[in-house]
Amino acid sequence: MEKPWYKLWPDVYPKSLKYYEGSIVDFMEASVRRFPERTAFIFMGKAMTYRELHDQSLRLATALADLGVKKGNRVALFMPNCPQFAVAYYAALKIGAILTMCSPLNSEAELKYQINDSGAETIITLKLNLLMDKLLKVKDQTGLKRIIVSGLDEALPAVKKYGFLLLKRKNIASIKSDSTAGIYFFKDLLAKYPPNPPQVKINGKEDVAVLAYTGGTTGLSKGAVITHYNTIVNVSQVINWNASTFGNRVIEDLTPENCNSQGSHFMALNVVPWFHAMGTIAYLNYPIFVGITTYVLPRFDPGEYLKVLKKYPIDAMGGAPPIYTSLLNHPDFPKYAPYFMKVKLAGSGAGPLPVEYLNKMKEVIGGVFVEGYGMTECTMGICFNPAAREAVRKPGSVGIPIFDSEIKIVDLTDDTKEMPIGEEGEVLQKGPQVMKGYWNKPEETARTLKDGWLHSGDIGKLDNDGYLYIVDRIKDMIKYKGYNVFPRNLEEILYQHPKIKEAAVIGISDPAVTEYPRAYVVLKEGKTATPEEIMDDINTRVAGYEKIREVVFRNELPVNLAGKVLKRELKKEALAERDSC
Repeated sequence: MEKPWYKLWPDVYPKSLKYYEGSIVDFMEASVRRFPERTAFIFMGKAMTYRELHDQSLRLATALADLGVKKGNRVALFMPNCPQFAVAYYAALKIGAILTMCSPLNSEAELKYQINDSGAETIITLKLNLLMDKLLKVKDQTGLKRIIVSGLDEALPAVKKYGFLLLKRKNIASIKSDSTAGIYFFKDLLAKYPPNPPQVKINGKEDVAVLAYTGGTTGLSKGAVITHYNTIVNVSQVINWNASTFGNRVIEDLTPENCNSQGSHFMALNVVPWFHAMGTIAYLNYPIFVGITTYVLPRFDPGEYLKVLKKYPIDAMGGAPPIYTSLLNHPDFPKYAPYFMKVKLAGSGAGPLPVEYLNKMKEVIGGVFVEGYGMTECTMGICFNPAAREAVRKPGSVGIPIFDSEIKIVDLTDDTKEMPIGEEGEVLQKGPQVMKGYWNKPEETARTLKDGWLHSGDIGKLDNDGYLYIVDRIKDMIKYKGYNVFPRNLEEILYQHPKIKEAAVIGISDPAVTEYPRAYVVLKEGKTATPEEIMDDINTRVAGYEKIREVVFRNELPVNLAGKVLKRELKKEALAERDSC
């Protein structure tokens, strides 16, 4: 039986692609050959060409090999977005090392856990107190042998460099190069070593590229084993999914040699962290594969983001929903709104964008606005609304399975029972971008990967045309007197309130009802409200068992660098509040 998503499948899309089986780095090197003097990154106003990216990555690869890093060894990256991250990423992969990326916001315990769980012996970081204080405290409790340190000032233009060194002295860690202690300076290694690393043969389907640790929003993170092939597949899928939007043709057998052989040149604006699955695939590898110039922001500031959008010819942008909600709520947004007309493609992922905000963005974007869905375990993406201009994009839906991918909805208590169209259940995923498993966790792997299907832990439903709608996370679902209450449904209604800027709903344990919904709300600037006012408005529009019982006002919601609301932090606060009573 034909899959329902083929009913509205755009004519410009083939139903299957052929995938390259070599190294991720092969695509970067092809872009260097094709566009050596093209700017790869602009960081804080300073440009790095593709030639410079390649040269530095080769020099660092040579250094890593000389320091003892071999194929299969794990190398950790512990830094925000900056040119050094990209250099280190391709350097490690060039010699067959396995990368694991650590969030700069990780606690000491989380950092130690990931280093030890991955078995990383080398870590590359920045000379910032925020990072070095945590790293040096846990170093002796890990198997780390080498710490390679770069200065953020090394990536800045001259004026900003001196300003940073002068005005941010208190943020700069005091550390010296000491080879006997295994501490090396990034810039010294680039100066010392030639761009001549040892040749390492990569089997794309078998060789691991990244241990991508899950977001950890609900507990200890696990390392998803992502091969070179997984990455190349997912990047190739997204490149072809978006091709017609940029006036490019779909290339069914994408290889380093034919990827953007026509030489088209576009510019993207990125603040999505590269250590996150969405950042690694959509905002690091995708641009490098096709020779895009990316303006890189190390952190999200909506005012700065709008200024960059105005100044540069930005063709593509994207990120998690909080980026769009913050932009739309910025007081200067109306002034900058006309500059969104030049954007050919805007994407949203890592969580649901409330339909209210989605519609507002669609009003100002000159091209198409696409929501997608995926997870770390499927490298990045499995479903997207079609990007082809003439295609059907459904508000509230995360789209249809991309090339060579499948989804199905199964009963929450019996995964052998597939749910009918329109009925809710767990979303299962299948495709060549799905991970090999979890690093050193066979039992967890067996629970998550069954008969070739990845169990997502998400609740969703399909419509008659095969478009997927994510209802909620299974772990976030609230049980109220035996009824299922989905926080996302309540959040959608909260976002429609004229005074609410951001909202999140969690379940609060109560023996009388099992759990009841509590809303955490951030009000728009200058607005005031009472909990009763919010509840009176929302609760008239939901069933009795769905009613919000409490409203807590906050200045901001806790989010990770990928933009996901950390509901576990809200639950911790709720437990601490109860314990203190």
